[in-house]
Amino acid sequence: MRIAIACAAALLFWSVSGGGASAQGAQACPDPNTLGVTRTVEIDATGGPGFGFEHYKVYDFLRLREVVLTFDDGPQVGFTHAILDALAAQCTKATFFSIGKMAAGMPEIIRDVAKAGHTIGTHTWSHADLSKAKSEDDWKDEIEKGFSAVKRAVGAPIAPFFRYPVLKDTKDTLQYLGGRNIAVFSVDLDTFDYKFRNPDQFVKQAIDRLERKGKGIILMHDVQPVTAKALPRLLAEIKAKGFKVVHLKPKAEVKTLAQYDAVIEKDMKGMAAGHERPMSSVVRTIEEAPPQPTAAAKR
Repeated sequence: MRIAIACAAALLFWSVSGGGASAQGAQACPDPNTLGVTRTVEIDATGGPGFGFEHYKVYDFLRLREVVLTFDDGPQVGFTHAILDALAAQCTKATFFSIGKMAAGMPEIIRDVAKAGHTIGTHTWSHADLSKAKSEDDWKDEIEKGFSAVKRAVGAPIAPFFRYPVLKDTKDTLQYLGGRNIAVFSVDLDTFDYKFRNPDQFVKQAIDRLERKGKGIILMHDVQPVTAKALPRLLAEIKAKGFKVVHLKPKAEVKTLAQYDAVIEKDMKGMAAGHERPMSSVVRTIEEAPPQPTAAAKR
């Protein structure tokens, strides 16, 4: 049974205008009819809050017909850049939960994700199921090496955002992440993109499920061919159905641990020398204009 994470902080919201340009006032989109970003929401990760109603039901920061776009498991050659192109064409933003080994092996790709203005969290070092870890040291290594490797690959601060592989948490790891001030993200809508080969079928089932739910954090993978092919149409359908994108930003960057930074640095230098590569509360809207307070949404 999943552990619901409780946090003491209240949820605060401010409205922000939509349109083709992103809420944080980034470079305006040439086409005002693009999907864009309606709100940019700042996440305070203090205490390790959990988001995504599949597992964590304390915080509901999305309004009706709002979505958060998220991608797991990358980066990957070809697919991640195709996804970045689709997002850029719609002037919209997403959150990428990167695997440490993948980021370390393809730092140039994860840096392109960061340069495009997307938010980067982590998804462990090697996509290990932490609920099956043999010891505390094993699951700590997976969590911390993931953060250290992704941060090193990006070469800049990353978000204190974490998603469990196969969405399986444990009491001990949740407590640990809370103590490390890492926010945990589950999902509201899993697209199961890895089950699809036909892009049209993938888009249809994703939109049908989104219509039924009405809003949510959407899970996709930037290592899946069907997702890379289908994303332009999926984003167009999301806009056509009247949904709006919310972009997540952290209030503070993740603080990696020195001993794990040293381990990753040593590993990366060793791989370079051998010419080898590793295998491939809490919430507020932020904007340029003065905010307009509204009632908090919580359940």
